[in-house]
Amino acid sequence: MNRTQKMIYISLLSAQAVILGLIERGIPFPFAFAPGAKLGIANLIIIVAIYTLPFKDSLKVVVMRLLMTTLLGGTLSTFLYSTAGALLSYLGMLFVKFAGGKRVSIIGVSATGGILHNLGQLLVASSIAQTWTVLLYLPVLSFMGILSGIAIGIAANFLMDHVSTIQRFRQEHDGTKSSKRKKKASNTLS
Repeated sequence: MNRTQKMIYISLLSAQAVILGLIERGIPFPFAFAPGAKLGIANLIIIVAIYTLPFKDSLKVVVMRLLMTTLLGGTLSTFLYSTAGALLSYLGMLFVKFAGGKRVSIIGVSATGGILHNLGQLLVASSIAQTWTVLLYLPVLSFMGILSGIAIGIAANFLMDHVSTIQRFRQEHDGTKSSKRKKKASNTLS
């Protein structure tokens, strides 16, 4: 893939994440027993980015989604909550993906992201409220994060198996990683 194709792919993923985030914002809270819980459908695109792009490029998708969603109807407080949740979720998903290797599926990575997104938002809320009692809501939100993470992971699995463009980018991403490992191994042996 050339540079232009990669830039277009990053832009399309970012636009899709923004659109899904804006659509989700218009959906009323589906869980009456867990106020503030969201489905996290924009995370679907972030997972696709993690599995098809290098770190630097997938981070661009996260940052562009955060900035554009805020500019298209967010406030400073929503930006703070979203940034904390998205960055903690993103970094946690990357860690689980690389540390778990083949033992952890996309569904497991996605569930991790769901939990950590809620944790990031609650950490911001507790710092604003200047009390740690806000974190008592974490078990409820974690349960909802796991459920939505599983659903998003299943959807991401489906997309990666059935969309040819995503398959091509994933194969190239996996090929680039394996060639870097081979090069590093040969340098070590030399």
